[in-house]
Amino acid sequence: MDWIRNSLKSMRRKKLRTSLTILGIAIGVLSVVIISMIGEVGKQAVNHELNSMGISGLSVRSNKDGEKKLLGTEELALVQADASVEQATPLITRVANLRVHGEESSGILWGVDYNAAEVVSLELLYGRLIHASDVKGKARVCLVDESFAKKHYFRSNIVGKKVSIQSDGVYTDFEVIGVVASGGNLLQGLMGDVVPTFLYAPYTTLGQLSHSPNFSQIIARLSEDADEAEASQSIIRTLTQSLGLEDSVTVDNLNQQKDRLNRVLDLVALILSVIGGISLVVAGLSIMTVMLVTVHERTREIGIKKSIGASRRTILLEFLIEALLLSLFGSLAGASVGLSLGALGCWLLQIPLAVNWQSVGFCLLFSMGIGAVFGVYPARKAAALRPVQALRQE
Repeated sequence: MDWIRNSLKSMRRKKLRTSLTILGIAIGVLSVVIISMIGEVGKQAVNHELNSMGISGLSVRSNKDGEKKLLGTEELALVQADASVEQATPLITRVANLRVHGEESSGILWGVDYNAAEVVSLELLYGRLIHASDVKGKARVCLVDESFAKKHYFRSNIVGKKVSIQSDGVYTDFEVIGVVASGGNLLQGLMGDVVPTFLYAPYTTLGQLSHSPNFSQIIARLSEDADEAEASQSIIRTLTQSLGLEDSVTVDNLNQQKDRLNRVLDLVALILSVIGGISLVVAGLSIMTVMLVTVHERTREIGIKKSIGASRRTILLEFLIEALLLSLFGSLAGASVGLSLGALGCWLLQIPLAVNWQSVGFCLLFSMGIGAVFGVYPARKAAALRPVQALRQE
């Protein structure tokens, strides 16, 4: 406690110098924490968007586009019967021309089953989802995403409105039974008109209008304890035997692709954090400079302490603790401000807050380590002073 008390007294003597040193450390920690939060929030947002677009689980698609045997209801039943599969849903994907109160636009039309929300993470905002009766009765109903509703009606809730969808050159009216959260709004913001709005309709209805009962792909969500590689091989063997064609299907592990993307995002965040960490090294140099000046100013004090019995260890720890306290106060201030700014930014942008606590903890420990490393030399220099020479110092 004496060491800490003496270090705090020394820091209070030069308040401006202490404040500037703490500020340097705080800015370095602040930059690393904010970069870490941006990376974590960005990764969470990308994963949410990919999940809402059906990018999860296993994707089963046919390699035999020129053959008569493609994915159909029989293959869907086989996938659903696999022991590793928790849920499976067919998908028919098309770029469709749309007509809304006389205005034409384009969108991606998804033909889905009644359990699509459990597989592709549809978040219902208004109305209802597609029911089994809609699929069985080939009802001409659809779900639209919120961005579609706001684009054409300038509001979110458009349940009961009509949307004309072109199929084989003919426009067919579909009733909007629900509005879901936009699944591609992040990609739309990045890519403009390349990714249009999304609509969802019963796959049986789209098959009837296009005179094709086949699916573009089947999305399977696996149980938590399932092995993805084994499940993929099992599905390939079953469907190959059913279709009677070698290399007839491909199973893509979409979760694995997401993991690869997450690793890339983590690497980018790490590189940016390292760049931000350079400012911590600069702040560490400022700690060394300040401590060297402090040692010079307190030379007579050191001489008096050593002449009345203070050991080298006592003097060494006193100055080392002072350097550590400067680093600690700066680290805590920078982390607190960084987390507060990150939370404020997420609140203003209406996005979920995500914090990588491991990264924040590592940043704090690294900052303390910088303080210790750059505080050792001045502390050793102070401890090495001879009492007689120190007392002669003016």
